[in-house]
Amino acid sequence: MTEQPLRMILLGPPGAGKGTQARILTEKHNVVAISAGDLFRARVKDPNDPLGQQIKEILDSGKLVPDEITIRMISERLDQPDCKNGFILDGFPRSVKQAEALEEMLKQKGIKLDAVVQMEIDDDKLVERIAGRFTCGQCGEGYHDTFKQPEVKNKCDSCGATDSFTRRSDDNAETVRSRLETYHSQTAPILPFYERLGVLKTVDGMADMDAVTKEIEAVLKGTKACDRPNPPKMG
Repeated sequence: MTEQPLRMILLGPPGAGKGTQARILTEKHNVVAISAGDLFRARVKDPNDPLGQQIKEILDSGKLVPDEITIRMISERLDQPDCKNGFILDGFPRSVKQAEALEEMLKQKGIKLDAVVQMEIDDDKLVERIAGRFTCGQCGEGYHDTFKQPEVKNKCDSCGATDSFTRRSDDNAETVRSRLETYHSQTAPILPFYERLGVLKTVDGMADMDAVTKEIEAVLKGTKACDRPNPPKMG
């Protein structure tokens, strides 16, 4: 548990291990991870929540949830008691407009970010990492074409099931590259924004899980919330 609240943003493309690092850090530092997607799913499930039903209609129509609604939901979440010890924003913001709105909202709450950590990745290696994944359909044990084959072909090491391996339909090179292009086009403009605020840090997202965790911890130990310049205007 940290002496002072930990407040950070974790950025990284799908498959970079961002969610895994968020879980590790939340457990170690006794803070909460906040994902916009998780907030949407939680609100949509409640039929008596007017905002949740509004979000459901938007999503069902194939549209994106407006930034104003997303910021409002995150603002309400940060006001909850379990966020007093700190939080990790997982994969949000995803655009300069969202970053500016988030920074203004945090400023109004008197909250300063300790760090914005970017998990830097190698596109080709990440495509290989994701496109080669497959799991046991019985127990969920994970495998990989290159890095972790079952000891006996077509047989799960964990539960012994045979011919039960499955692959996610979106775990293919074409889909992964499309996601990466979207991530880079949306995230690239955000990085200078947080760099000018003095909170942007970069770690090697392609390293082993434990090594990435150690890099992030090193960043956090050397970073303290301090007086920063006013948010820069982009565009």
